Amino acid sequence: MARVYNFSAGPAMLPEPVLIRAREEMLEWRDSGMCVAEMSHRGKDFMAIAARAEADLRELLKIPANYKVLFLQGGASMQFAAIPLNLLGSGGKADYLNTGSWSKKAIAEARRYGQVQVVASTEGERFTRAPTQDELALSPDAAYVHYTPNETIEGVEFPYVPETSDTPLVADMSSTILSRPIEVARYGLIYAGAQKNIGPAGLTIVIVREDLLGRALPSTPTMLDYRVQADNDSMYNTPPTYAWYLAGLVFEWLKESGGLDGMARVNERKATRLYQAIDGSDFFNNPVEPASRSWMNVPFTLADPALDETFLKEAKAANLTTLKGHRSVGGMRASIYNAMPEEGVEALVSFMRDFERRYG
Repeated sequence: MARVYNFSAGPAMLPEPVLIRAREEMLEWRDSGMCVAEMSHRGKDFMAIAARAEADLRELLKIPANYKVLFLQGGASMQFAAIPLNLLGSGGKADYLNTGSWSKKAIAEARRYGQVQVVASTEGERFTRAPTQDELALSPDAAYVHYTPNETIEGVEFPYVPETSDTPLVADMSSTILSRPIEVARYGLIYAGAQKNIGPAGLTIVIVREDLLGRALPSTPTMLDYRVQADNDSMYNTPPTYAWYLAGLVFEWLKESGGLDGMARVNERKATRLYQAIDGSDFFNNPVEPASRSWMNVPFTLADPALDETFLKEAKAANLTTLKGHRSVGGMRASIYNAMPEEGVEALVSFMRDFERRYG
């Protein structure tokens, strides 16, 4: 059976060259006599794999030397707790922007540990846009400002980086990291679950400025203390070694594919192509304001919701899978992360046109 175009929001499709490379190295990595999944995380072979992955990620994102890169477990959702535990400090206050389902979860978790001030919210508009800089009522005494640059479920993306003056900016980049260049120095901390643009589920990347380490509340579990993880090179316990290895292969693939500048050009073309197909039709609709539309997650609805199941069934038959929208939003959602080739988007657009011709 041919591989399908997998539009899942995560776990998402991986680049085919990465999967082929992993298959070739499955039984034996180089001359080690074993699979990477069998290696000691403190052995010289895996230590070399880990070091190469971090070096490549630093090169891709141009991470300044005064930032630590952590390869952790627990998913991005674990960081909803780790961030306030590490950054709230004695003041116990933080600013959060409420722009969708994932920022709402981050807010709810942070409230377990301190005072959360929601300084902007688009919930009253059903999360169909990102707030503007002028709408951010930032607090002068906040320990940090947290936002979600891209809301995976609602398909809302910030078209700018919020200005927070001297207050550290914290960003959940799970859906957008590595999709284009970013200026890491504008952030105090960046975190991202791997299962969208980095690699398989089970790994989480945290990029944290060194001056923010060592501030953890006394009640912080050892495994969630960024200082402990940084001092132990993300190996306080056994890390997700195979996921780390696969992430490293993805970083190599990105470098070979033109880096993040090249990836940004491809991703912009994919998103533009799909939104043009939606906007040029009376049969499909995207609810997000154009200025806040995501490059990575494109939700859309059909004019007649009764056709949703037919659309999904026929799309699957055409090797276009995992297009069902999140239950809180409905309709469809096409996630077009880095590994989704332009041919996959073209195949989806062609199918949408044919479906509209037959049912519209």
